[in-house]
Amino acid sequence: MPTNRSTTTGSLLTALCPELRTALTRVGYDADTLLAVLGEDVHAALGRSEPVPVRRAARDACELGTLIRLLLLGDALPERDVAAALLPVDIDRAVAAGLLDRDGDTVRAALDLRPLDAGAGTRWILSDLDDSMRRRTLTEDHVLGVGHASLSLLRATPTRKVGSVLDLGTGCGVQAVHAASYANQVTATDVNTRALWLAEATAALNGLDIELLEGSWFEPVAGRRFDQVVANPPFVVGPARIEHTYRDSGLALDGASELVIGQAADLLAPGGTAAMLAAWVHVDGEDWRHRVSSWLPAHGVDAWVVQRDVADPALYVGTWLRDAGLDPRDPAAQARAEQWLDAFTAADVEGIGFGFVYLRAVDAPTELLAEDLTHGFDDPLGDEATRYFERSAWLRAVAGDEKLAWTSRFVVDPATALERVALPGPDGWAEQVARVHRGDGPRWQHEVDETTISLLAGMRADGLPLYELIELLAVAHGSAEVTTEFAAEALSVVAGLVRHGLVRPV
Repeated sequence: MPTNRSTTTGSLLTALCPELRTALTRVGYDADTLLAVLGEDVHAALGRSEPVPVRRAARDACELGTLIRLLLLGDALPERDVAAALLPVDIDRAVAAGLLDRDGDTVRAALDLRPLDAGAGTRWILSDLDDSMRRRTLTEDHVLGVGHASLSLLRATPTRKVGSVLDLGTGCGVQAVHAASYANQVTATDVNTRALWLAEATAALNGLDIELLEGSWFEPVAGRRFDQVVANPPFVVGPARIEHTYRDSGLALDGASELVIGQAADLLAPGGTAAMLAAWVHVDGEDWRHRVSSWLPAHGVDAWVVQRDVADPALYVGTWLRDAGLDPRDPAAQARAEQWLDAFTAADVEGIGFGFVYLRAVDAPTELLAEDLTHGFDDPLGDEATRYFERSAWLRAVAGDEKLAWTSRFVVDPATALERVALPGPDGWAEQVARVHRGDGPRWQHEVDETTISLLAGMRADGLPLYELIELLAVAHGSAEVTTEFAAEALSVVAGLVRHGLVRPV
């Protein structure tokens, strides 16, 4: 693939895609059929990079089995078998386009091509071969496929219908292809020419019209605005170097995350939303929340930052060395690890946080909620992000008009449960803590006292407004009137429960 090939005029690979799509459809090379043929256990083995169970299951799958071995396992197969499975694709054209490699009478996949269903039916994604089934060292311009980070962002991206979406740093194009299911127009950018070559082919293979622009960071879309921005940037934290463009930014430590988080709001149309992956360092004596907050503009952003994990420096470096196909035991890899850890030590880095950053463009002073969400949950976070900003807008309105809160009626969300925890003591069970927690979404939990429990018990759609409920509580506590302190404390508790969706205004 010539590195200077234009991504807007169509490559040999893109030209091949209509016939390739016909072949994949005819054979049933889609997400549902693949799972049905392999079965859940073997499909799980595929995810664990264990080729033998997959190869055994593929033996009885006819032409689909041939494509499974060719495209998912990287096996070299007789050309006649591959030609039959890929009809009407011409093998010579597939080799010339960079899809296949020929070695005598056998052919092998030169690219990764796999089906993915992210909620809108099967999409086929083209990328470079990784080392999941065969050991290989990745090149600098390697184009990553659908990895764990990509899947996390797919599940964490809001999918309500919007007019325009920007996929910043598209890579193989998986986020852009996903965005096409909920956006009228999708624009994707990347600094890596090879990535755009593959993203163009991925779009064509799925019959999608995606605008592809080459350039660094925000340069290709300067002056434009979008209803939604998605970004899986090269956020890997480390020295200022570029070994692999899909993960390394050339900026020191968490400079890539700072750049994207700090400037993404400039790309958002009024009310627009950004969903991004990011990483940040935990520095000795510094709160990570303050660090991320310092990256945001003073006005115009409602930000929700969710930290999903924190890794110690040694684990972090070892993980990313293996990601690049390196063995941490090799001398060259050990030298890289030394340099990497030296950079962390020099910057007093104690850990590396990772998570999701959501932004919404608002005409108000910037607000940030940065919190840990390290426990497990099943529901996609994208829908929750949309609802979070809706709740945040209501709370912002309440902050400007407290009367709105006092006159509002509230209901406890049906997924909210009350939990009491007691431990055995000398006089029987002794209650230690009471909590309300959501049974869906991020499964937030709040500790509550008996006053709050009584307040929640009185919340009904046809019940009393909040202030009247508080008046009743004050009487129950022996006070003839509601004190300013009692009212402020009650409102603060309700606001926290609203923000996490345990309670909602009617």
